[in-house]
Amino acid sequence: MKVRTRFAPSPTGYVHIGNIRAALFPYLLAKQNAGKFILRIEDTDQNRFVADAEAVLIDTLKWLGLEWDEGPDIGGPYAPYRQTERRDHYIKWAEKLIKKGLAYADPYTPEEVDAFRKESEKSKKPFLYRNYRPENPPKWQIGLPLRFKQTKIERKYWHDAIMGDLEAGAETLDDFILIKADGLPTYNFAHIVDDAEMKCTHVTRGIEYLSSMANYLALYDALELKPPIFVHMPHIMAPSGNKKLGKRDGAKSVQEYRAEGYLPEAMLNFLVMLGWNDGTTTDIFSLADMTAKFDLTRVQRAGARFDEKRLLWLNGQWIRRLDLAKLFSYVRDFWGPTAKSTSESRKMEVLEAVQERLKTLADLPALTEYFFAPPQIDLAMITEHKSLKNLTRPQLITMLEVSILKLETLARVSGTSDSPLLPMSGHWNTESLQAALNDLLADTARKPAELFSLLRIAVSFAPFSPELPRTFAVLGPDETISRLKKVMAALAETPNA
Repeated sequence: MKVRTRFAPSPTGYVHIGNIRAALFPYLLAKQNAGKFILRIEDTDQNRFVADAEAVLIDTLKWLGLEWDEGPDIGGPYAPYRQTERRDHYIKWAEKLIKKGLAYADPYTPEEVDAFRKESEKSKKPFLYRNYRPENPPKWQIGLPLRFKQTKIERKYWHDAIMGDLEAGAETLDDFILIKADGLPTYNFAHIVDDAEMKCTHVTRGIEYLSSMANYLALYDALELKPPIFVHMPHIMAPSGNKKLGKRDGAKSVQEYRAEGYLPEAMLNFLVMLGWNDGTTTDIFSLADMTAKFDLTRVQRAGARFDEKRLLWLNGQWIRRLDLAKLFSYVRDFWGPTAKSTSESRKMEVLEAVQERLKTLADLPALTEYFFAPPQIDLAMITEHKSLKNLTRPQLITMLEVSILKLETLARVSGTSDSPLLPMSGHWNTESLQAALNDLLADTARKPAELFSLLRIAVSFAPFSPELPRTFAVLGPDETISRLKKVMAALAETPNA
């Protein structure tokens, strides 16, 4: 069997976490079986249609690397791939049902249907439209809803690739709408027609659709279609674990996560593990790893709890794992204002220095702006620091003075006392700087938390930065020593404070 899967979203708003997991699972099924992955746009709900939602969706999928083999933008053998462009397909299948006596025009007004509903409630019976079918319905035409006529009121049985063997009672069967009054199909009808015509072998969707499966199976039977393999995914649960994840639980759109500096690799890694694992303790999965290892039998039936802290952890892991060139391609829009006019090579050098400290790409300005321009001196960051607040101004000045002398010695050319400082010379590298800093601990008789905190703040005035030798190496000797001298002078202006 040639595996063909599809992702069929509705362009009704932002792209949320659940949307992408609903795309990822069928993508993996198709790719690991050398099959085809289809993108289909289910845009028949015109009341909720958002004009640019499809473009945002396509851009998001491409950012994630979930490329499709057939779709609205690239075509394919079963085009078109937007439901609003497939009206004639649904009408053709609807007419087959009408001819077989399995579909009828719904002549009732909403008020009449509401009266039927109230009558059922009064009788303490569940409302079923099939109990109120019109005896002589009019000929169907656009302007009237078309309903499916249930004729085999019986228990339904089926197998789900995740949920196992399932069944539903006859009481779940009802005469549901196939085509709305506006001539557009409902999801309940359109997806079955589209999946059949596009030869989809697997239908992957959320567990909330299980309640409609009996009606779907009845329609497959009426249309004389062989049902595909059903794959119903468990809910993504709120952090509390007691309800389905929603906006009120802090869930954001994928676009928001992207703007906040999350990587596509981390997002996919996070999503695939919401309900699936490979049976090992492995945490990091590339898209290639997922494709090779994904197995529906290892998808759990219970809901998977959403944990944004884990997403943040995975993002940091992926930032550190990416090669520098790949990471550099992702950070183009995240640099701070002073970096934007700097050369690409300089930015690459700085990025390499801070790569290990980034948790999201949005951390980049705070971690790097001081490499491109001298920071504003804020002595409170020194005097209020937990490791420095008990030291006097003279003590801080002495630490800086000794450090400056040591660093100036390191930066001079051997054998001359008046030579200029050498930017990135063989004397000024992370190894020699680390050795100099170690010597300074003995020279100043200070703890690492005291000396290194003072030097780090004095050159960066940032909340966090790369390791000190790396920071000094990237700044270069001139800039490093100049900044230390300016801070020493600022401290000296209020020596008794």
